[in-house]
Formats: sequence, structure tokens, C-alpha cells
Amino acid sequence: MSDKKTLYLIDGHSYIYRAFFAIRNLSTSKGFPTNAVHGFTAMLMKVVGEKKPDYLAVCFDPKGPTTRHTMYEEYKATRPMMPEALIPQIPYIQKVVAAFNIPVLVIDKMEADDVIAALSRKASKEGFDVTIVSGDKDLFQLIDGNIKIYDTMKDEMYGREQCIEKFGVPPEKIPDLLGLTGDTSDNIPGVPGIGPKTAVQLITEYGSVEEVLANAEKIAKPKLRESLTAHAEEARLSKKLVQLMDFLPEPVEMESLLRREQHSRELIDLFKELEFTALLKYVSHEEKHECEFITVRTEAALKKLVAEIRKAGAVAIDTEASNPLPMWGEPVGIGLCIDADKSYYVPFGHEIAGGGLFPLQAEGQLDARTALGLLGPLLEDSGIKKYGHNIKTDIITLAGAGIKLAGVSFDTMVGSYLLNPGRTNHNIENVALEHLSHKKMTMGEAVGTGQKQVGFTLLDIETATRYSAENAWISWQLSGLLTERLRQEELLGLFTEIELPLIFVLADIEANGFFVDGEYLAGMGKELEITLEGIVSRIFMLAGEEFNINSPKQLASVLFEKLNLPPVKKTKSGYSTDEEVLTTLAASHELPAEILNYRELFKLKSTYVDALQRLVNPRTGRVHTTLNQAVTATGRLSSSEPNLQNIPIRGEIGRRIRKAFAAERGNLIVSADYSQIELRIMAHLARDESFIESFKNDEDIHTRTAAEIFGLPPDRVTQDMRRSAKAINFGIIYGLSAFGLSGQIGVHPREAQKYIDAYFSRHIGVKKFIENTLVEVREKGYATTIFGRKRPIPEILSGNKTVASQGERIAVNTPIQGSAADIIKVAMINIAHIFRQEGLKTRMVLQVHDELVFEAPESELDRVREIVRGEMEGVIRLEVPIKVDMGSGPDWGEAH
Repeated sequence: MSDKKTLYLIDGHSYIYRAFFAIRNLSTSKGFPTNAVHGFTAMLMKVVGEKKPDYLAVCFDPKGPTTRHTMYEEYKATRPMMPEALIPQIPYIQKVVAAFNIPVLVIDKMEADDVIAALSRKASKEGFDVTIVSGDKDLFQLIDGNIKIYDTMKDEMYGREQCIEKFGVPPEKIPDLLGLTGDTSDNIPGVPGIGPKTAVQLITEYGSVEEVLANAEKIAKPKLRESLTAHAEEARLSKKLVQLMDFLPEPVEMESLLRREQHSRELIDLFKELEFTALLKYVSHEEKHECEFITVRTEAALKKLVAEIRKAGAVAIDTEASNPLPMWGEPVGIGLCIDADKSYYVPFGHEIAGGGLFPLQAEGQLDARTALGLLGPLLEDSGIKKYGHNIKTDIITLAGAGIKLAGVSFDTMVGSYLLNPGRTNHNIENVALEHLSHKKMTMGEAVGTGQKQVGFTLLDIETATRYSAENAWISWQLSGLLTERLRQEELLGLFTEIELPLIFVLADIEANGFFVDGEYLAGMGKELEITLEGIVSRIFMLAGEEFNINSPKQLASVLFEKLNLPPVKKTKSGYSTDEEVLTTLAASHELPAEILNYRELFKLKSTYVDALQRLVNPRTGRVHTTLNQAVTATGRLSSSEPNLQNIPIRGEIGRRIRKAFAAERGNLIVSADYSQIELRIMAHLARDESFIESFKNDEDIHTRTAAEIFGLPPDRVTQDMRRSAKAINFGIIYGLSAFGLSGQIGVHPREAQKYIDAYFSRHIGVKKFIENTLVEVREKGYATTIFGRKRPIPEILSGNKTVASQGERIAVNTPIQGSAADIIKVAMINIAHIFRQEGLKTRMVLQVHDELVFEAPESELDRVREIVRGEMEGVIRLEVPIKVDMGSGPDWGEAH
């Protein structure tokens, strides 16, 4: 390792533009653009954090003309104006540099490149190792034994050999190369008709611009000879413009560039303001105070803690389990916090590795019966407020141990989600960073990753204490802070009346699970295997050879080389064989059609038929999904591990897969599905008279729309017309364009536009609703649902037309889809309450957006249908009636 002092010089202006164009569509939840700031900041963090230079400076161009403008008036004259979205980011970039405490060099009339050149050559002579952070080709002329170029975006370091490999000439010949080729970005003319390849050949043969011009008459190619002769002065000027200066008009002392300690507090505040949550974790955090993490190892200590919690009247909890999926694990320990100074961990299920069939309990912990016996009454006491992060997991895990958690008052994950629904990850690490500026221990840091990972059960108690007690401490800190934030944003009512009570409903659904007929699926799997074997044989016969059907490369070779089918589109890795391509090719050959058939059946078999059998919980005999409350920006629930909201509904195979979701003996599956709920909400929000009348008269809305668009009486509307009208009705909600509609219904975009125009001429209310919504969202920066849910839509203010159009579609759709999500959530809460009140044995087993699925004893069927229909249809009074379609049967396929 070199003992030389290291100096890093950053080409600030160049990196600002590179960051701006490299990162697209990044902004805060309020719509402030941050792509350039983020990219520039990431570059600084990489240089400071990874390279740790001894000396460091950022060089910027001065305001106004430079010495090169006096040499050539047209210098940089063709550069466009600074992009509108970049202008407000410049002050923040300056703030970031200041917070990093990095010296800034700006010298009047001297470009940053020249400052870098003069300073790097000076430092090189003084024995420094100099690294120039830039991607600008002009600066490559500076490379020597002590000077290198570092491009952080490509993470590549360039010395002499890398320069020759990149440009074809050594560093000292870069001015000659650019003198011949010119540089369009700086409006340096060069010689017309000479590109990099020709320029390299000329320089290799003659050595320099001057020698090339001196020998121009010897060049064989007439056009090249004529161009060099006619533009000799431009070539000489271009080389002069590219050559960097060797002097500094103002002396810069190297000691002034010593790397200094960053201002962490300022960086934290900036990153929080700019919503750079992921970058916060790399800033050294200043703890406001120390929290003591205490292991509760004895019965006496736990009794004392329980008494203190009862006295406090509130506690933050964190239940750790043997499996991250709560229905598959058992509690191992519980973190508890009642103040900002101390947090506790009660271990009772930790084991020692190597115990075999009879694992050994780790020493220094209570036995589970004693610990849960003391904690159970406390956790079940509704008078003691409970806080947690993703507390639904605690509810399910504790229920498995016979404890019904009560008194839940706050969930910091859900609170964070309501405040910023656009963020997809509200894990406790991110929320702590954003709101507390606290970097906590991650699960990976606690249990390890990859081959070194251990289950939480085998984690040593000291590490477990730090991890779980810290989680509880964070939840305690965040509960009050986020409550106040929700109040300020007028979201506290939505939280307390819908999202908080919904947690228990979702916990019940997950714990209830859905019975899946494994034998039925096994038989179906064998049947599909035989069908797939037949399809594979036919594919090989049509191809004339055997190949790996799942390999895009081998399939492309068969289609485009052996069968000579015309390639439709190309990707980086070769010719595409995606669904769109195969559908196009299927019109001219049987093989692509068979490939599509194979892919569909293979996916259905592997994703559902085979996978679902493995996901049946051996303890319950049922499949238990996770319903995610804090993922989608609209307020909808999502499903994972496994995703039961994605079970196919169309096609014979899809219907057969749904038949596997069955009721146990003596029960029936009941499905209740909102009928056209989003169209009804749109009619309500738009106060559209035509829609309102149609829904009140229980007309077929799509037939009526078709009659209006095509100018026909309803009895003359064809199925194709109705299909087109349906595409328009739902397309309007999702901001469908004429081009998009034309693709759906198979007409020319001009014809599709006529249909849309005819639609809006009859539905004035819808048109006004869309216009008013866009105006309101542009003013406020967010859209709201009927229940007050907010969704920030920064995209709508973007200078990029594509992004702004996407923002407009989201703005129109959010009040509709978000209100639909809220409506079914309220219905779920009300239905679950009545079921408990009446002591019914019926279980809610799934929610799929607008559909609720129940498993009911046959004896309760009539009452369940009455309750469900009444609550779903009466959940809110709209301008139009809410309608629910219901069905029942031995399985989901028959009930839906």
C-alpha cells in the first residue's frame, strides 16, 4: 500500500448533470425533484466513505464567461438551458457539499476542468497520488504516473493503459484527438467528416494535429484531404480549446484541502427533508441519549417489570418467534419498553445448537410456562395500552401460545404507511431512520446471512436482547411521534377507525387459513404433467429437434435460425421470445402457439398446483397467507407467502385450481363480491346523472354506455359493442388513452378517440370530475379518498410528459380505487364484529380486493348471507346503490 498522500478532485458541474440524467423520476412525497441531489450525494458518499482521501475538493464552474469564450465566441453556445427540474436542486447540492464539510473551489473566469488540471499537476509534482472524479473525456489528458481518473457511476479507475484502451490514444494525445473530432457538447468544431476511428488512425500515423495538417496533401482519400485543408484553422483552434491550463491565478494551499469531519446533524436533517431514507443509515448518528437494554432472566425480575408496566399503563412490545411466518413458529422471547431510558427482553425459548431431536434450552432464561404465565394476564389486559411495529405478527404469534393480545393502541408500521403510502417498505429499520434518525441493528446483523444465518431460537441471548429490546424501544419512541404526525395530517381518524381495528380482522383471517384439498391438487398435478409431456413431444416434433424449452436462447435459435421465422424485437441478450413476440409469430407457425400453451400450463402447475401442496401448514392442514396492510399506495391489501389474491379465475385450469380451496366437512364456502364498485364510486364522486340513473334502475351499465356511444337502442347493442363500452367505462378510471383503447378493442386510434369523445359528451359529470380532480391534485400535491386517505402524487408536477401523464392517471384513479379499498375494509371490520357478537363459528378466510370469502357451517349460511350482504351494501351511503353478488358452495370455484 502506497505511503503517498491522496488527493481527490471532484468535477462538480459534470457530476450534477450526469446524476440528473442518470436517475429519472425521483422526488419527495410532496413532488420536489431530487434525482440530481441523490445521485450527487451518492457519489460523495462513495468517495468519502470508501476511498477516504487525505485531501479533497469539489470544483465548480464560475458564473459568466471564461477565458475560452474570449478565444472562441461560440464556445458552448449550443448547450441547452439548464433543465427546469434541475434548477431548484442546485442549492440543495451546495448544502450537501457544505454538510459533508468538503472544500469548494470556484475561480473567476476559470473552468472547473482547468482548476482541476492545474491543481492535480501541482499535487503530482509534490508527490501526491491524485484521483480526478469525473467522466469528462477532456480530463483524460491529465493522466500520468500519479494522476488517475475515477468514474464512480461505472466504478472504474483509469490510468494510462485504460485511457489507450478507451480512446485509442495515450493521455497526452487526447487534445489532438478532440482537435480533429471536435466536441459537440462544448460546440468545439473539429474537422467535419472526421470521427474517432479516423482521428485515431491519423494521430497514430502522424503523431499530432500539427503533423496531420502538415502532411494533409499526402492523404489518399480526397474528401478527407480536402476537409483537413479547408478546416485546418478549426483543427488548431479546437486543440487549443481542449488543452487544459497549467496555472492558477489564485494560489491554493494544499493544507486547506485536508479532509474534514462531516456535519452529521446537518446531513441527517437534509436527508430527512429530501426523504433519502436509504442514505440515512450511512451517516453517523448522534444518539440523543443512551438506552439500556436489559435481559430479564429471573421470575422475580419479571414480576417487578410486570408491576412497573401496570403502573405505567402502556407498553411497547416485540414478540420474537422461531419462524418469521407467525403461523409456522412459536414465541422465543418478548421485548418490552415503558420509557425512553430502559428497554427489556424476556427470553424463554432460546436453545443451544447441536441438541439434535431433543434441543437443549439455553441457560440464563425463564422457562416458557413461567414467563408466559406472568406476561399473559398483562398482555390480555385491555386497560394496558400496547404499541408495536407490525403488531399483527405479535397477535398471531401470541395467539399460538394461548394469549389473546388486547389493548392494541398503535402500530408504527401502519402509522408510517398512512403518512407516506408511496413507500413500499415500512420496516422498522427504515421507519426508525426516517423519524428518529436512529440506525438500529438489522435482523441480518443479528442472525447472520447466507450460510452463516441461524434461527432466532439459536441466537445468543445477549444479541437477542439488543435486537428485540431495541425494537420495543423504537416502537415506544415512535408511537407518540407518529400519533402527532397523523393528527397534523388529519389522518388520525382513518388510523383509529379503520386501520387499527382492521389489524385484528387480518390477524384472524391469517390464523383461520384456507383449507386446500391436497389430494385433489396431487391428482391435478399428475394430469397436467401428462398434458405437458404431450405438448413437449409436439414442440420437439415441430422444431425437428429436442432443446430446453425454458431457455430463451435455445428457443430463439430454433425459431429464428432453424425455422427462419422473422425476429420481432431485439434485447441486449439477443432476439426476444416473450409473449408478445410469440403471439405475433403464432399467426404464421404452429410452434410459437404450442410454446405459449406450454408456458401457461407450466406456470399454473409450478406456481399453484405444485407449490400450494407444499404450503399447507402441518399443524392446521390449511394454507395461511399474509395480508399486507402497508404495501400498496392506494390502500388496497396485498397478499404474500403465498399470494392467494393471484389465484387464476379465468380459464378451465384456473377454475379447477379454485376448486381445491374447499370447505371442511359440514361447512360451505361463501363468496361476496362487490358489483362494479369502482364505477359506482365514480358515479358518486362525479355526480354523473346518466350513471346515477342507470345504477338506480339496476340497468346493465355497459349496455347503456354502448347504446349512448353508438347511438342505438339498448336492445340493438351487440356483445362486441358492449365489450367496447366496458373497456371505456373501466378505462376512464385508469386514464386509458385512445391508443390504449384501440389496442384493447381492435380499432384505429382515431375511431377509439371518437368513442371517448362520445362518452364524455354524454357523461359531463365524469369529465368535470376528472378536470377538477387534476386541478386539486396539482394544487395540493395529493389525492384523497372518501374516507380521507391521502396519496401524494409528485409525478403530476413532473416536467417529463410521460411521468406527468402517469401522475394524472394516478390522480383520477386514487379517489376511486382508494375509496373502494376503504369501503371493503370498513365492511370487514363490521362483519367481524357482528360474528363475534353473535358467537358465530363462520370464519373470514380471505379478501381479494372487492371480494370477501368465508367458510361457514351450513346451519349458519342464511344468517351469514344476511349479515354479509347487509354490512357490505350498507357500509356507506352513496348517490347510487351498492350491490353485492353472493354465492356459496363446497369450494371457492363453485361459490364465486
